[in-house]
Amino acid sequence: MAIPVIDFSKLRAEERAKTMAQIANGCEEWGFFQLVNHGIPEELLERVKRVCEEFYRLEREENFKKSTLVKLLNESDGEKVENVDWEDVITLLDDNEWPSNTPGFKETMAEYRAEVKKLAEKVMEVMDENLDLPKGYIKSAFNSGNSAGDNENSDNEAFFGTKVSHYPPCPQPERVNGLRAHTDAGGLILLFQDDAVGGLQILKGGEWVDVQPLPNAIVINTGDQIEVLSNGKYKSVWHRVLAIPEGNRRSIASFYNPSLAATIAPAPQLVEQAGAYPEFVFGDYMSVYAEQKFLAKEPRFQAVKAT
Repeated sequence: MAIPVIDFSKLRAEERAKTMAQIANGCEEWGFFQLVNHGIPEELLERVKRVCEEFYRLEREENFKKSTLVKLLNESDGEKVENVDWEDVITLLDDNEWPSNTPGFKETMAEYRAEVKKLAEKVMEVMDENLDLPKGYIKSAFNSGNSAGDNENSDNEAFFGTKVSHYPPCPQPERVNGLRAHTDAGGLILLFQDDAVGGLQILKGGEWVDVQPLPNAIVINTGDQIEVLSNGKYKSVWHRVLAIPEGNRRSIASFYNPSLAATIAPAPQLVEQAGAYPEFVFGDYMSVYAEQKFLAKEPRFQAVKAT
């Protein structure tokens, strides 16, 4: 069993209908799929790999080796270390401080974020079409009703963040999680993962399935808010990262999420009868998610329904 791989360039060709159907299947049956020929320049992706590798080596590696996490594992006396992840991570936003000691990192990652954000909006438009929703529906919902995404009030703008993670080689991988199993709280996630080092898995049919490394592909997954907007037609699925004994796995995940002020609810066009998904403000959902990230999502929906 393998995650679907879809050639995104064929949306512009004779095979458009087939490609649209493949994306619909990826959203409905898997919650994860990989895009190739997605339009982000290969040269840029190669630069991203290089600067992220250098960034970890120059600015993060030594601190990770001295971290409380490594100390916990070394002192765990054979027991599994719970409630932690074998991960080094920073988050890049438009308005936070970025690392500055790695040559080319800021410029390259800013260029990458611009390209991957454009790809996210193209994928959301495909989802709109597959769901028979007006063009720009999902983007508008995430931007508090502004389909252009150019809100004068920044509180109403969709959130776009990028996590740069590394999962270093782990001497005792059976005793710690790379990243604990969870579903993603937000909207659309676009992952540029390692070319060679695996570890990412999704839960499908009660079995953990590898998300196979594929050079320069972008892995797409749908978060909890896409599940709600689609009234459950598209699912956010459980996924995890295994700790691994060899290789330093690179993972660059970009999140296109609603603004905290956005009201999220199933699209009226998709509601035949009152379903399992309430209407709620995304900020309220995130408050619940912060406490329950690694638990089942259904109680989160019920918790915001009660507020």
